[in-house]
Amino acid sequence: MARGVYIHIPFCHQICNYCDFNKVYFKNQPVDEYIEAVAKEIEMAVRKSPEQFQKIETVYLGGGTPTALSAEQISKLLGHINRLLPTKQLVEFSSEANPDELSVDKLEALINGGVNRLSMGVQSFDPILLKKIGRTHSNEHVFETIKQAKKVGFENISIDLMYGLPGQTMEQWESTLQMALELDIPHYSAYSLIVEPKTIFYIQYAKGKLNLPTEDLEADMYDLLMRRMEEKEKKQYEISNFAIDGHISTHNKIYWDNDEYAGFGAGAHGYLSGNRYSNHGPIKKYIETIKNNEQPFLHTHEVTKEEKYEEQMFLGLRKNEGVYFKEFESKLGISMKDIYGKEIDQLVQEGLLIEDDKGVRLSRKGRFVGNEIFQQFLLGE
Repeated sequence: MARGVYIHIPFCHQICNYCDFNKVYFKNQPVDEYIEAVAKEIEMAVRKSPEQFQKIETVYLGGGTPTALSAEQISKLLGHINRLLPTKQLVEFSSEANPDELSVDKLEALINGGVNRLSMGVQSFDPILLKKIGRTHSNEHVFETIKQAKKVGFENISIDLMYGLPGQTMEQWESTLQMALELDIPHYSAYSLIVEPKTIFYIQYAKGKLNLPTEDLEADMYDLLMRRMEEKEKKQYEISNFAIDGHISTHNKIYWDNDEYAGFGAGAHGYLSGNRYSNHGPIKKYIETIKNNEQPFLHTHEVTKEEKYEEQMFLGLRKNEGVYFKEFESKLGISMKDIYGKEIDQLVQEGLLIEDDKGVRLSRKGRFVGNEIFQQFLLGE
């Protein structure tokens, strides 16, 4: 049964140099036709398995950029969502946004359509770095948009930041953190740059033209991030996420809890009835499939018992609370220590995991090498 719903809006007015998500330039795209196709996909899924959607807690609009849509298109999309899904019971209804696209009429369309959380892609407050990574907004856009969002009625606002960017110095990162924290919003996400295939940065990297910070500098940036957030009482609750009480991302926690969610839209991923699936990415192919009254699945995979064990560990360990023994056994029918006792003991001995009566979690030292720790729980390795 789905705890959440993810809806992918693949349109962007500008493609960022680091982005590998399914996206296309907005211009000359069949946007209105796409909105209707997404609505039809949701309708088909709900009609087929209404019980899957009875207790959803969250809806998340991601992309691409949902705010690339016009205010009228946003209203139309939200109208379909509210008609087809039980949104009145939601704990959280989120939308990603770009600071230079959030006009007052779009903000009003979002909040009038039930959206109660904004997640804005800010990435940096350094103009040189913003240009280098392909962002088009200015710092003034960020300040003004947050001001207008609060005025319209948004209280739950988050911004994304990035570190480990090409040519980024510690001074630039410290300045960005200072400006970000001066906004005094309830939630912050901060991610290190990963150079993904099929991105502009990947092409530059392959040619030896991407000047990335050293691993040590990137680790120092992460250390500074954790210290600054703690100083401003933004509690770290996941490797890359910080919030005041009552403002954690409920939708993202569904992923880290390894619970089920539905994914709709071109290139969207979902996890339902023990199956992980992904949709066709090309917009034309996605729309054609929906028009033929078919689910637009590209891949489906029944998650094996062993994969469930693995996912419970490496997703759950991203959370500061870690993975609880009782929850693991209740969900998977076997003791965590029976499967991973040796690995846990070794990682505790190395100071990378902390074990107590409740379960296991990353130590502060372990957060710096999370990916290496997660690999220890892959049974096929």
